[in-house]
Amino acid sequence: MAQMDRRRWLGSMVGAGALFGMDAMFTAERTDAAQIGPNDQIKVTKIESFVLTNSWVFVKISTDAGITGWGEMLKDDAKACAAGALEVADYLVGQDPLRVVFHWEAIHRGAFYRGGPIKTAITSGIDQALWDIKGKAFGVPVYKLLGGPTRDRVRVYGTVNEETGVNAIKVGPRMEGRKATKYIEGKKAIDEIVENFRAVRDRYGDGVDIGIDFHGAVQPPTAMLLVKALEDYNPWFYEEVVQALNVDVMAEIAAKTHIPLATGERIFTKWGFREILEKRAALILQPDVNYAGGITELKIIAGMADAYYSPIAPHNPNGPCSLAASLQIAGCIPNFLIQERGDREHELLAKPLPPVRNGYRPLPTDPGLGITIDEDKLMAQVGEPRPYLPQFDNEDGSVVDW
Repeated sequence: MAQMDRRRWLGSMVGAGALFGMDAMFTAERTDAAQIGPNDQIKVTKIESFVLTNSWVFVKISTDAGITGWGEMLKDDAKACAAGALEVADYLVGQDPLRVVFHWEAIHRGAFYRGGPIKTAITSGIDQALWDIKGKAFGVPVYKLLGGPTRDRVRVYGTVNEETGVNAIKVGPRMEGRKATKYIEGKKAIDEIVENFRAVRDRYGDGVDIGIDFHGAVQPPTAMLLVKALEDYNPWFYEEVVQALNVDVMAEIAAKTHIPLATGERIFTKWGFREILEKRAALILQPDVNYAGGITELKIIAGMADAYYSPIAPHNPNGPCSLAASLQIAGCIPNFLIQERGDREHELLAKPLPPVRNGYRPLPTDPGLGITIDEDKLMAQVGEPRPYLPQFDNEDGSVVDW
């Protein structure tokens, strides 16, 4: 068969890009599961949002082709995110949902004030839902639209379990009766935290990877003491040793230990992660697909991290769309480490995800995000969200981080 001329090939691809958008140059072929034809037009008809009593926030986007897409958003400001998603309808209704990256740019750059948790969470949920629609339209999982699969299965952490084979967990710097929130904890407190972690290490042995999540609640002077005191028991990583508001402080702590630092659950968009990477403040990045910018932005963040040989371990204490979208990221990037709460099963799904075996969950193979929301079960949980209230020191009554 005659070899295709390179110039003709490039010309054909540019033509395809003009028709379907540049991302079509790298998408998978349509399958028999595709819900629309290659020349069919499709438009967004409706955006809905749902706040659950556990504070999870979902967004649903409907189209005139009968295809719906689902996404999730930030849970701390649940009602604000839900209301903000509905405002995007003024722009998105009537648009072609397959232009996912274009819409990300339009929603983000169309606002005079950009970034921050709520605005970025709104963009994140809508981005997930649009990718869900696009995957269903083509009949393929999202990771195939983004160049994957880069792996067949995804390592997860959560609860050590013989049946699932999960062998990675995360614990906090535990103390009896209170948290380590003092600016400078004394030797007794440091020793207690170390002893509690040693007990966890002794229980599970070296065959289980154990991270320590400081949750940004430990003050920098105490964090510096703890990262050195805990080293002998081989933590897998230190997570959020301090708040990410002063990256120089985090970088200073990172330079004092050989244990990798991890951060990212309270950092938004590529611009937020740039400084972390440049200052080597953390080696492991943990962006959350629900509020770092969605699938579109996490793919970019992962690419930036790859240039620094830094892996991605997506943050995920959330619902089924969050996990499914994170699995799509795992399936399309090379520098994926592990998925938080990846062993969690979700009752809101009409069909369960592929089960975890030997510590890994297989990539979903159904189109879009690879899941189907059971809308009756979801609607049964809609209600007033659980409040996130201030935390106080139980000794002097001052406000502390949680």
